[in-house]
Amino acid sequence: MEFDHILIRFGEISTKGRNRRKFVDRLKRNIREVLMDFPNLTYEATRDRLYLHLNGEKHEEIVEKLKLIFGIQSFSLAIKCKSEISQIKERALKAIESLYQPNDTFKVTAKRADKQFPLDTNELNYQIGSHILVNTNDLTVDVKNPKINVRVEVRSEATYITCFDYKGAGGLPVGSGGKAVLLLSGGIDSPVAGFLSLKRGVELEVIHFFSPPYTSDRAKQKVIDLTRELTSYGGKITLHIVPFTKIQEKIQEQVPENYTMTSTRRMMLKIADKLREKQQGLALITGESLGQVASQTLESMVAINDVTNTPILRPLITMDKTEIISIAKEIGTHDISIRPYEDCCTIFTPANPKTRPKVEKVSRFESFVDFDELVDEAVSNIEVLTIAKEREADFDSLF
Repeated sequence: MEFDHILIRFGEISTKGRNRRKFVDRLKRNIREVLMDFPNLTYEATRDRLYLHLNGEKHEEIVEKLKLIFGIQSFSLAIKCKSEISQIKERALKAIESLYQPNDTFKVTAKRADKQFPLDTNELNYQIGSHILVNTNDLTVDVKNPKINVRVEVRSEATYITCFDYKGAGGLPVGSGGKAVLLLSGGIDSPVAGFLSLKRGVELEVIHFFSPPYTSDRAKQKVIDLTRELTSYGGKITLHIVPFTKIQEKIQEQVPENYTMTSTRRMMLKIADKLREKQQGLALITGESLGQVASQTLESMVAINDVTNTPILRPLITMDKTEIISIAKEIGTHDISIRPYEDCCTIFTPANPKTRPKVEKVSRFESFVDFDELVDEAVSNIEVLTIAKEREADFDSLF
């Protein structure tokens, strides 16, 4: 049986009140972008559902792409027919015939959204179930734990029949929660932080600090690949590559060794905040996990955060490393992150970094150099790449 529709259920979007339409419209836009290679698809939205009309498109690849789109709780391949009992019974039979194996069990779950339909829910369940039993072999009813649940949704305009639900990614549609700048190092943690932010509806701009010749083009490519992996969940993403060599070298010259890491993170936040302002973002996002390394103690965070008043989101703050690694493997970023190419956060790591740095001390060390001039120079030379899944990056200049 060829399914002609996909029925999408909203999940958390359904809890929204007056703003629900904004979330639905954003989800519809995101789905269109992800499924742009299927030009025959048409879309129809209701208060609590979104229907994709396949119009001859093959559903297999579409199903795999839909599983990754935030804002979808679940979805099902569906058959659409007129709201007439004879057609409903025949289409329900056709649907289950294409799925069941000998000795499978089933039940019918009818929902009568059209209260003018002449049969009530119990009568629908009985008539459809009886028709299936009479016209199949080796299939029995199990109302508690069936192998196949034939769901029949009777509406005034049409009836939709589904037999299997696919789990969606949940969360909120990307872009419905505003824009933020993700500091992407190339390690395991920050891509996971980006993924979790996308799940809460945040649109990402990504920033990476690149320090040639200390870091190689292979390290840069790793970050491009990580960004491309994140586009599976949120569509195209703009990646900003910051030339960071001069600033790091100046920090090594001017700042005592045990404070260099603190100062480096402060300069990163300054640059990221300027980019956020330029791109009209609302927050910065990092992959910090409390106490994981010296720069992620509470005292270090206070000293580093001192350079900005912008909200800093830390989705991983209470997670341990094993939890983060588990998510990284699930979302496909882990194997990219562990490629053995150093980033600028590791090339000048001091032997004994300060775990309880003082704001007044690091500020004094930095006061002997005009770091603001170096920061402005780095910002003015940012390289910008627009990353899309399975497409070549488009190079552009933003500043």
